[in-house]
Amino acid sequence: MNIEQIDGLRARVAKHAALADPARLRIVDLLTLGDHSPTELQAELGMPSNLLSHHLRTLEEAGLTTRHRSEADRRRSYLRLAPGALDGLTPGGDRGARRILFVCTRNSARSQLAAALWRQSSEIPASSAGTHPADRIAQGALDVARRHGVVLADIAPRQLDEVEQGEDFVVTVCDNAHEELTLAGGIHWSVPDPLRLNTEEAFEATFTDLSHRVGDLAPRLHVA
Repeated sequence: MNIEQIDGLRARVAKHAALADPARLRIVDLLTLGDHSPTELQAELGMPSNLLSHHLRTLEEAGLTTRHRSEADRRRSYLRLAPGALDGLTPGGDRGARRILFVCTRNSARSQLAAALWRQSSEIPASSAGTHPADRIAQGALDVARRHGVVLADIAPRQLDEVEQGEDFVVTVCDNAHEELTLAGGIHWSVPDPLRLNTEEAFEATFTDLSHRVGDLAPRLHVA
């Protein structure tokens, strides 16, 4: 870990420490909606002014808030969230990728759905493949995508060796594929196979799981 990474980690730790107090977390909640004067915050929180001052100083020192003088009454100040105050608080950090490759065993449901969801969430290109591809995309995957207005690429399941590129950010969405492969630089999502039950409910559960996971990962990756 280089010096820049260490400094970034320390800054994140300081923010998390500042937010660990319920009162300071409540102040930040309020400031996400708009600017507040210390008097307004004191009335909202019902705490002594000296204790509020301590909390506000802690938030400022952690780089979470800034304050400025009122243009109307120069004796009054307003607090606001600092630009980018909450950036980097989600564990995981930011990474670059040229393309995302979703992999499952048959490339007939989970990896196809994940790639389609990714295209709706990120500018980074996405593709999918299977370690042992099926003949066609599962009907359940086509149905759940249609119900949610998601467009699946008109591409038959494909073999991983034919699709993989050396600089892909690989996401295995199948335990079998993950345990079969040895891929560096990727991650694994343990998503149950909806074809085991092959019901509408199973595909809905898979779609929901993948939607949440894609939504969590997309903001953490940027185009390399």
